[in-house]
Amino acid sequence: MTRTVRLGAGAGFSGDRIDPAVELAEKGRLDYLVFECLAERTIALAQQARLGDIEGGFDPLLEARMRAVLPACAAGDVRIVTNMGAANPVAAASRVRAIARELGLNPVVAAVTGDDVLDVLRRADPMLEELGAPLSSLGDAVISANAYLGAGPIAEALGAGADIVVTGRAADPALFLGPLVHEFGWAMDDWTRLGRGTVAGHLLECAAQITGGYFADPGRKDVPDLARIGFPIGEVDADGGLTIGKVAGSGGRIDAATVTEQLLYEVHDPAAYLQPDVAADFSAVTVREAGPDLVRVEGGDGRARSGLYKVSVGYRDGFIGEGQISYAGTGAEARGRLALEILRERMALTGIACREVRGELIGVDSVFEGAAARGEPAEVRVRFAARTDDREAAARIGQEVEALYLCGPAGGGGVTRGVREVLAIASALVPENDVAPRVTVVN
Repeated sequence: MTRTVRLGAGAGFSGDRIDPAVELAEKGRLDYLVFECLAERTIALAQQARLGDIEGGFDPLLEARMRAVLPACAAGDVRIVTNMGAANPVAAASRVRAIARELGLNPVVAAVTGDDVLDVLRRADPMLEELGAPLSSLGDAVISANAYLGAGPIAEALGAGADIVVTGRAADPALFLGPLVHEFGWAMDDWTRLGRGTVAGHLLECAAQITGGYFADPGRKDVPDLARIGFPIGEVDADGGLTIGKVAGSGGRIDAATVTEQLLYEVHDPAAYLQPDVAADFSAVTVREAGPDLVRVEGGDGRARSGLYKVSVGYRDGFIGEGQISYAGTGAEARGRLALEILRERMALTGIACREVRGELIGVDSVFEGAAARGEPAEVRVRFAARTDDREAAARIGQEVEALYLCGPAGGGGVTRGVREVLAIASALVPENDVAPRVTVVN
């Protein structure tokens, strides 16, 4: 049995840096390099992209990442697991295979599918948690429904000899748990070890968040050399104990504080962190510093999984039209507020049907609405946005902002405007037995 497994976090979101992943591949002495690149809304955006291109729908940085890391991974016998397949894992896996061949490499590449459960949900018509209404209430607006798969299919693909596993929607910790299940032979009802493996996956999944990126707050929580921040390495033993470090000499920091913050990240009940594989228990986890940029994590546990999978449902929810304009110099804030008053009145005068309207001065009250003034600002940026049911009405919002050049307060400049379709997300639950994951080797 393997004594320990070294997993590197190659990405924490779709647009993450690539060079720290290359550093891990070259210097991390890894067994696995894991790229976690799907957020809640990302999968719906990928499904929308696939509607326009049947061979598309996977992560836009897939090719750049693979070209950057494949040579080092092949040289170091590092296997890759990623959810960059998004809405089209098979096409993504085929593209990875083609890139590898171009580079003179011959890895076994597998795709995990089965997370697309739109047909299952249409038949079941479940309640949507956030809306308190059934799926059918959205009619033709629904474009996607993807279940969060667990570690089992990833372990199966690795067991079939895959050097690279490309998934669609999977639970983030499962990307790390899958290799552990494969390497250690953990049973899928070994709740304690599955819980501890989920702790490891949760801590590693967001990459630089645990090495100080999201942690940094100058003067309070200083982090060195953020421009060269390193991504984390987790060394896991057969019982699920975890040591977290990073490549020596890379930027950032790893200590009890950074690890504890990440442990608490996006956790509602630490005694019941619900995953498709296990209800993980973080409540007795201990964190201690084992050396410079080295932390030991122990004490996780788990209970039987719920038998339900969470499903992320993507649906069209109107359009947002937006315009921005700047005012600077004496009276900038007063002119900005007058601009907002004009725009609100214009909505009534022109009869633009708006479902929501928001006007704000960026840097003054865009985050904390109604914030107390901190002295007269030297400049303000007006942002006015509204949500409408059709694109044409949304386009009118930016046109009204642009008209302020001559029809509004003095001295406005730097107008930008745009329209975007709103892809909203709702959640549903589906019985585990209604989901059928599949592993396809694309070689």
